[in-house]
Parts: sequence; structure tokens; C-alpha cells
Amino acid sequence: MSVRAKILHQAEAELDFLKKTREEECARRKREFYKKCERAKQIDAQLSRTAIDAAKAVLAGANAKKLLTKMKDENLLLQGEMLGLLMAANLPANYLEVKYSCKRCRDTGYVDGIMCGCLKDRIKKIAYNNLNRLSPLALSTFESFDVNFYPDQKADDGVNIKLHMEKVLRFCREYAKNFDEGAENLFLQGATGLGKTHLSLAIANDVIERGYNVIYASVPNIIAQLEKEHFDRDAEGDETKGHLVDCDLLILDDLGTEFQTSFSSATIYNIINSRIMYKKPTIISTNFSVKEIQAAYSKRLVSRIMGDYKRLFFLGNDIRQALKFPKKLNV
Repeated sequence: MSVRAKILHQAEAELDFLKKTREEECARRKREFYKKCERAKQIDAQLSRTAIDAAKAVLAGANAKKLLTKMKDENLLLQGEMLGLLMAANLPANYLEVKYSCKRCRDTGYVDGIMCGCLKDRIKKIAYNNLNRLSPLALSTFESFDVNFYPDQKADDGVNIKLHMEKVLRFCREYAKNFDEGAENLFLQGATGLGKTHLSLAIANDVIERGYNVIYASVPNIIAQLEKEHFDRDAEGDETKGHLVDCDLLILDDLGTEFQTSFSSATIYNIINSRIMYKKPTIISTNFSVKEIQAAYSKRLVSRIMGDYKRLFFLGNDIRQALKFPKKLNV
């Protein structure tokens, strides 16, 4: 079974489980209500019989219209009586109805043989989760980002490192809090271990909590996946690339650590350029300096990053080392 078929099967199975669960919940509510109200049970049985009688009348043909009109009037009376019973019991009018998550397809995933939007969304969500399955999305939050690990001293350019990183933290918090489809692109730049991955993951967590679709991936991993899909005849074509372009927020970690080839360079550019064209926000982190980026990538890619991304510079010493050896580093 192909990856695409497996995802479809999983999405359909999830919807089917949801449908059965909602229907079982409805059946339970009916049983409980009918125990307390015998008349309600009788009305439900009458309404069920009416549906069968209506089908028989249509098949019989004789005076079908007259019979159907009479049955409709009787149904309305019964439904009105049932509503009165529910109101008397302080229950909502739809208490005995199945509360499907999607009213359009009634949780079947299809409307007149055409895939419903709810099933498409579920397929997309599963695909995003699969792409994120190796990402430590649950491990980094804004609350766990401690600026006290940054030295309260000036960098070579005279900027106070701790104060600067406090500003970076505040900016990232606000970015996540106010995130929408028109959010700006971010380029997180600085040496290894300065918190770029931590804050990008914290943004991802908050944005996901607000209901947006986020894909977080290291550039080496995603290039390997895309290369497989491009060259492997048994793979899924451009499916992963499509998800990377389509998601609400794409976070590409460790730009520059991938094995650089003409394929990787072209692929990265196409993803970045496509998301800019579709006005989809992207966050990129890298350990490279500007000179290293210019040396490693094409001018058009560098131009896109420098012209369409807000750059955030991370300063200080390797925080991972500070966390590992706090006394030795006196932080």
C-alpha cells in the first residue's frame, strides 16, 4: 500500500470511528430519555413506522400524493409533541439527534461520491503529523527559555547580549501570539546552541495550539525525503513538497547543514520562493554567517532571504554547554 493510500485509509478509519462514537452517544441519550418518558419512545416508534409506510405508498402508486401529505402532517404533529416533551425535561431540541462533527457528510467523508472537505483536512493533518513525527515539538516552550543563561555583557559590536536576547524572546512571543496567514517570514541566525531551535519550536507549539497547521523539519531530513520522492519511482511524487508549500507555517531548521547539491539548492529555493508567492510565512534557522550563506547558495536564494525575511540575530555562548556544565561555565 502506498503512503498516500495508507494516509487515506487512516483518515477514513478515524472518521468511521468518530461516526460510530457519535451515533452510539445518540443511542445512549435516547435510551436514557425513553426510560424516563414512555411517550417519547412511542413517538419515535411511530415516526419510524411512518417512514416505512411512506416508502410503501410510493411503491404502491395509488393516491401516493394524498397519503404522503397525510403522513407529513402526522409527522409534524408527532415532532411537535416530541419537542414539547424535550422542553418539559429542560433538554435542547436536538438532544435526540446525532451530533456529527461534519453536518455536510455526516462523518462519512463523502458527499454524493465526492470527497468532503473534512476528510481532506484530516488527510492533510495526518500528513503534517507524519512529517513532524521526529520533531521535539513538545519539548520547547517560551516558559522554559531562560535568558539568565545569556551573559549580561556587551558583544563585539557593543550590544548587551542579555538585553538583546530578551528582546528576541519578546518578539518571538508576540509573533506566536499574533500569528496569522499574513505573518512575516523570520530568519534566525547565530552560532550553534544559542536558542534558535528552542524559540522556533516554542513558536510552533503556540501556533499549533491556535489551530494552525505547522510543519517543522530540519533541512537535511526534508531534503533527503524530497530527494527520495524525486528519484524513487515507488515514492509519492511531489506530495511532501506540496505539504511544505501549503501548510500555514513552515519551519526549516539548520539551513546549511544539508549535503549541498544542485538538487538541494534548487529544492530549497523553490520551496522558499513558492511560499513567498503564496504569502505563506516561513521561519528559517541557520548557523551560517551572511558570507557563508552567500558562498553556499545562489544569488536568487540569498536575495529572497535578505529581501523577504526579518532577520533575528542570536548572541552569546553555547547555551547547551551552559546547561550541561553550569558550574564550570559560571552561569
